[in-house]
Amino acid sequence: MTAPNILLVEDDPQLRTLVVRALKENGFTVRAAAAAPEMWAAFESAPVDLILLDVMLPGTNGFDLCRALRQRTAAPIIFISAKGSETDRVVGLELGADDYLAKPFGTRELIARVRAVLRRPPLADSAVRKPDRILFDGWTIVLPRRELLSPTGAIVELTGAEFDLLVALTDNAGRVIARERLIELSRARLGDSSDRSVDVLVSRLRRKLSSAGHEAPILTVRGVGYMLNTVVERP
Repeated sequence: MTAPNILLVEDDPQLRTLVVRALKENGFTVRAAAAAPEMWAAFESAPVDLILLDVMLPGTNGFDLCRALRQRTAAPIIFISAKGSETDRVVGLELGADDYLAKPFGTRELIARVRAVLRRPPLADSAVRKPDRILFDGWTIVLPRRELLSPTGAIVELTGAEFDLLVALTDNAGRVIARERLIELSRARLGDSSDRSVDVLVSRLRRKLSSAGHEAPILTVRGVGYMLNTVVERP
């Protein structure tokens, strides 16, 4: 039988090395990443049977990565985190994780939990939403092509940062996203990662979403951040 493929996302080099060694010694194939960009590269490079995911990561945290992963894969996710309170465990499980292991932990317990989760019946493919389009107010985001279509069907040109910002807003529709979080989401595409640069980015996006006399559904929450105030559908 082919060895299960484990994707480990952990920014602590010593712990990452320890866990990789333990998994390999127990017959698993392991790819390791220290943060979100490396994780996505590893995720795309080969099949993944289980993901071990730290919560406190540089850049995008583990909870947000779990949300994103659950849009794309049914592979089981086990959180490994120093944030071991009951609230943190509940949040992790409600986001779609299959287990939550608080640090510090022994490698024997980790291996046992990995094996136990892998023995569970896999989720049906239909249980995982894999939308390629996001709809709101007549607008359509085409994710594979990174395009925005207006209510008339015309393609609206967006920069990479504008597209990423719009997707982030739709992913959190009805919830306020702090400026600091938007800076984090857009940092890879912004030369100047500051409150002002995000404000300018939001202003440009609002202008492009304003049509036929209708204001863009992006609300400013003074002193906090921004919110997409509309219904979002993922057919």
